This record gives sequence, structure tokens and C-alpha cells, in this order.
Amino acid sequence: MPLAEWQDTKETLHRFLQIAGKVRLAQSPLRNHWWNVPFHLTARGLTSRPMGLDTFFTIDFDFVEHLLRVESSTGQRVSFPLTELSVAGFYEQLLDALGSLGHQVSITHPEPFDLADRTPFAEDSHHATYVPQHANRYWQILGQVSLVLEEFAGRSYAKTSPVHHFWHTMDIAVTRFSGRPADIPAGADPVTREAYSHEVISAGFWFGDDSFGEPAFYSYTAPEPAGLTEESLRPDEAVWVARGDSHLALLRYDDARAGADPRAAVLEFLESAYQAGARRAGWDIDTLRHPRA
Repeated sequence: MPLAEWQDTKETLHRFLQIAGKVRLAQSPLRNHWWNVPFHLTARGLTSRPMGLDTFFTIDFDFVEHLLRVESSTGQRVSFPLTELSVAGFYEQLLDALGSLGHQVSITHPEPFDLADRTPFAEDSHHATYVPQHANRYWQILGQVSLVLEEFAGRSYAKTSPVHHFWHTMDIAVTRFSGRPADIPAGADPVTREAYSHEVISAGFWFGDDSFGEPAFYSYTAPEPAGLTEESLRPDEAVWVARGDSHLALLRYDDARAGADPRAAVLEFLESAYQAGARRAGWDIDTLRHPRA
């Protein structure tokens, strides 16, 4: 999944996801560590899961037929094609679809989050590329990766998040918790305060961005303990990479795919990165280990 090959579709689709994700954020009660806002995988694409109050609704991306579906608990539903839409067109059609089903939704910040181009959704006519083959491959990869992350998640008795797809960074992740609260810097924003209120070791996969231009599996420990990057990673292709004031353990997607057993390589990477962070942070590794690990 070379980033350059589908960059234009990725930029458009990322904004589609953020629009639907901000609806989810506005229409669902907060859960610890923002677990209420990510998407989950389905056999055809992604789902918001049910949201709303007296009547509930879902927003589903279908990457087989390339449709956006909005379905209400009243039995009504609306769909429209994802192809040949600008971000502004998607934004208008989604809000119209919700309104036609009786769900009046107001997005507090109707512009992209943490993207270089912050053009408001309603004004963004220049992001308008949607290649169905690329969108389908994106979903297929998410599905394969989610199953590996589910297997990895089951190896621990630690409090563990669902495997979920975050729309703001377009990554799929699973997070383990030590159970201990973390020291949050005084100037941290509300998003960070909720996400990192407790010690975590998070692992996942993302499709690349401007700072790292290829898809990769990753893991990080937060707060990052001293000496983390002195720990070894497996397989040999895995590396530590500086990202801001901390570090990521990385295994490039193409390196994992090139091996004799890609699934085993990814699981080996995830376990080595977890062990590195847990040892350095003083987690009770033996107590948290599941017998199948």
C-alpha cells in the first residue's frame, strides 16, 4: 500500500472519516480514553456503532459497493455514493441524510483536526479524489491487521482497549494499561489529558504521513520511561524512531510482508515492543501475562 500511490484518495477519505467521526463525537457519551469515538470494522467497511438519544442511528462506510449508509432505529435509511464527491459535497449530503431521518446534528468544529490543510469541510472542493480500488484495499488491510491486533490483545490480563480505528490519525490501535495513573503535564490539552490519564502501552498500524512516508506497525509507551530505546526489538528489521519528544517502535509494513510468516513477524514485533516498555516502566509483567501468551 505505497502512500504515494493513493495519497489523493487518502486525503479525501481521511476527511470523510473525520466528518463522520465528529458526528459520532457529538452524538455519543464520553467513555474513558475516548473509546466512544473510533470506528469499528465490519464485513463491508466501517461502522460508527449506534449513537443518539431516544432514537439511535449508525453511519456505515461500505467499501465493497462504495456507499455511505445512514440507518435509523425508526427503520428508515439513506445512502449515497462515495465516488465523485468532494469533501464539501460529502459534508452536505451526510448532514442532509441525518436531517431527513430526524437527526439534527451540529458539529462544533467543522474543519479537519490535526491536518496541514484546515479548509473548513463546507468549503473544501479541492479534495475530491476517491479511487474505489484504493479504498477497498485500505479496508482489506485494516481487516487483516485488526485480526492480528485482536490476537495480541488476548495475550494479556491488563485492562485493554477494543481494537478500533481512530479517524483523527487514520490508524488502527489497541492499548494496554498498567492500572496506575500517569503524571500529566500542566499544559496538556483536554484530548491528551483524557487519552493519557493512565500509563499505557499502545500498538497499532497506520498508512504513513508526511513525517513517515510509508505504512508501518508501531508501538509506544506513555509516559516514556528512561532508557526505552536501549531495549532490543524483534524482528531485526524493527527500529526505534524519534517522534517529537518521544519514540516509536516501528516495523515497516513491507518488511513484515516480505517475511516467510508475516503474521508471526507482526506478533513478534508487538510483543517485543510491549516487553520493552513494560520492563522499563516497571509493570507487573508476570501478573498481567495471560497463559496463552
